[in-house]
Amino acid sequence: MDKQPDTRTVKLAGTLAGVVASAVAQRVISAGWQAVRGHKPPVEEDADAGIRLGEVLVAAALSGAVVAVVQVLAHRGATKAARQVTTR
Repeated sequence: MDKQPDTRTVKLAGTLAGVVASAVAQRVISAGWQAVRGHKPPVEEDADAGIRLGEVLVAAALSGAVVAVVQVLAHRGATKAARQVTTR
C-alpha cells in the first residue's frame, strides 16, 4: 500500500521555497537595475524623489512578473520534492 504524503510538510516546503526564491529574485532584480540604470529601482519611499512614472511602472511590472514566475517554479519544485520524500 502506498504511503500518503504529509500535506503539511508539502505545503510548508512549497511556501518556504517560494518566500526564499522571492527574496533572491528581488535582490537579483535590484542588482540588475542598479547595473543598467545606475541606481536602485524606485520604491514607495521615493514618492517625492522626482522619479518619472514610466520608470516606476517598468520597475513594478518587471519585479512583479519575475517574482511571480520564480514563486510558482520554486513552489512546484519544492512541492514535488517534498511529496517524493514524504511518500517513501
